[in-house]
Amino acid sequence: MGKVTGFLEFPHRMPDKRPVEDRLRDHLEVYEHFPEARAREQGARCMDCAIPFCHQGCPLGNLIPDWNDLVYRGQWNEAIERLHATNNFPEFTGRICPAPCEAACVLSINDDPVTIEMIEHAIADRAWDEGWVKPEPPALLTGRRVAVIGSGPAGLAAAQQLRRAGHEVTVLEKADRIGGLLRYGIPDFKLEKWVIDRRLEQMEAEGVVFRTGVNAGVDVRGGDLRRESDAILIATGAEAPRDLPIPGQNLEGIHFAMRFLPQHNRRVAGDRLQPSDEISARGKHAVVIGGGDTGSDCIGTCHRQGARSVTNFELLERPPDQRSPSTPWPDWPLVFRTSTSHEEGGERLFGVMTKRFLGEQGRVKALEAVKIRFGVPDATGRRSIEEIPGSEFSIPAELVLLALGFMGPVQEGLLRELGVKLDARGNVAVDRNCMSSEPGIFAAGDARRGQSLVVWAIRGGRDAARGIDAYLRSL
Repeated sequence: MGKVTGFLEFPHRMPDKRPVEDRLRDHLEVYEHFPEARAREQGARCMDCAIPFCHQGCPLGNLIPDWNDLVYRGQWNEAIERLHATNNFPEFTGRICPAPCEAACVLSINDDPVTIEMIEHAIADRAWDEGWVKPEPPALLTGRRVAVIGSGPAGLAAAQQLRRAGHEVTVLEKADRIGGLLRYGIPDFKLEKWVIDRRLEQMEAEGVVFRTGVNAGVDVRGGDLRRESDAILIATGAEAPRDLPIPGQNLEGIHFAMRFLPQHNRRVAGDRLQPSDEISARGKHAVVIGGGDTGSDCIGTCHRQGARSVTNFELLERPPDQRSPSTPWPDWPLVFRTSTSHEEGGERLFGVMTKRFLGEQGRVKALEAVKIRFGVPDATGRRSIEEIPGSEFSIPAELVLLALGFMGPVQEGLLRELGVKLDARGNVAVDRNCMSSEPGIFAAGDARRGQSLVVWAIRGGRDAARGIDAYLRSL
């Protein structure tokens, strides 16, 4: 424990945010640099608890008290070593993880937690700036070949671990650039893409081979992958979106969030889009349906595109301002949250159900909705939904973005060709070594557990790499 009274002396402080009027004019990250002195103060707030519940909160099992103490002492090089021991990509998680570790911090019982995520961010950036992050190619090669399908955080984590174990690793990505949802699902104002590129350069120097524009199951058949590889990792994500089957859903101007966000990221990257295919909120009344992180990303993107208005619908009631008794510490709390995108403007409506879309000449122009309330939970924990009489209303809606989550991996194509069994939720079923029902075929990330967090994806990739390595060494 670096400073016994640190949590009493120093208040919780985050990095400064760029002014809203500035960040809405560009696509740069919202948070400014975390000054070293402030980061060290925040590290001093860590109490090095006898039972570090932050470990329980972090799916990666990050050694959080260790590197908090090292930052307080100014030992940054040692801090990145501790961080990399459990996390391949702290520069990603330090930017886009919702920080379940902070919810489990002992300080959060009655105070603000340690700023764990931002300290992680500061360690990673300091390490890159100082040149401490270098390629780590394997000393010995096994000659075994692994095909990783998908280049999101799960696929990348597995690829790096497997290459460092000495295997030949090829990552197949159907998009034109590597990164999966990191590249095309997360806006630049949360994760600038040069952050991904510098890590990919390290992985290429270690010997990982990346192939873009290859849609496994279409451009290369599942049978060919099996013949050419000693093991296959399915890390394709959970790309099947949840629909909203109500009247008017086929009107033009209604899009899934994961069509809107990738297109905008391509535009920011300098790609030229066909005008007929372009989705833009400029000058429009935009409505985002869904209150999660993806919905928040859509809100921030609409602001930067110059929407006339932005309204966010959430089916559930507004969460309480303080931690709900239903989610006691150290669980992830049910509490009202305001993202940086929400701070930038727009209206948030809770307890609202969309009833129908209204259009003119085939394009959406408005929507009708109703306020709802939830009944008492039944024996299974489910609550009935009741429409509140007389609460119907309509609002203009010239662009509607559906951010309702995902139903699991796309089953047509690769999964069917490989013949892997699925679980009750439609994800790839695996054993404790992450191997599917088909020998030599493994799964990780959202394809295995469904829509989840970046930390769970990295954890899944590392677990799968461990299982694949053990399998290959047993052949």
